[in-house]
Amino acid sequence: MPLHDWTRVDDGIFHDFHLAWIAEIRRSLNKGLLPEGYYALAEQVAGLGNPDVLALREPNTNGNGNGYSGDGGTALMTAQPQTRVVAHADDDSYTRLLRRIAIRRVSEHRIVALIEIISAGNKSSHFKWNAFLEKALSAIQGGIHLLLLDVHPATALDPGGVHGSVWGEYTGEIFVFPPDANRTLVSYDCGRTKTAYVEPIAVGQTLRSMPLYLTSEGYIEVPLEATYQAAYEGVPRFYRDILQ
Repeated sequence: MPLHDWTRVDDGIFHDFHLAWIAEIRRSLNKGLLPEGYYALAEQVAGLGNPDVLALREPNTNGNGNGYSGDGGTALMTAQPQTRVVAHADDDSYTRLLRRIAIRRVSEHRIVALIEIISAGNKSSHFKWNAFLEKALSAIQGGIHLLLLDVHPATALDPGGVHGSVWGEYTGEIFVFPPDANRTLVSYDCGRTKTAYVEPIAVGQTLRSMPLYLTSEGYIEVPLEATYQAAYEGVPRFYRDILQ
C-alpha cells in the first residue's frame, strides 16, 4: 500500500489513524518480534502537540543491563541496516546543545527504546517543534534508541525533515532531502557513537521495515508497511476515498 498524503484530511483524522498504527506496531512487537525480556507499551506524553510513543523496556532481572536471556524470542540483528543514508556522530558532539530534559524511569523498568509517530501538530509552531526536539535529543543523549516516523511533508520549521532538525541540533550538520522525497523514517542507534539510519520517503511509496535498536550491538526490523496497512483498514471509507 503506498504512503498516503495526509495533508488532504484534518489533523484529527491522522491522529485517529496513528493511534491505530501505534497499536498495530505494539501488537506486532509483543506477539514475538521482540526478544525475550523486552516488552512494548503505548504511552501518553504530556503536553500539546507531542507524538504518540511506544516505549520498549527490559526487566532488570539478570544484572547485565540488557534483559535478554538468549532463550527463545527473536534474535537481534547485527548487520548494518541498509537505509539510503547513514550518518555517525561521536558522543561529545552533543555539547553544542544547551537544553536537556531528564529521562524518566517507569515502574523500575529501564526504557531502552522509543518509537514515535510525528503529527502535523508537532510542526504547527516553533514552540511545539522545539519541545519535540528537546525530548528527542534528551533521549539520544540518555542512550535511549529512537525510531521516528514522519509521514508529513517538511515545513519551514523542518526543511530537512525530522532528521534534519534532530541531526542539525546534535551535530551542526545539514541534511538535504533527495529530489524524490520529502518525508522521513529514521532510526537512531544511541550507543557511544550515535548513528542515524535515514530512509527519505514520499507519497505513493511503500514503507520499508526500519531497524529499532535495543542494544548498541543489535536491532529488530519493525514491519512498518504491514502495520500501516492494518491501521489504515480502520479509517472511515469517506476519508479513505479522499486520501486515495
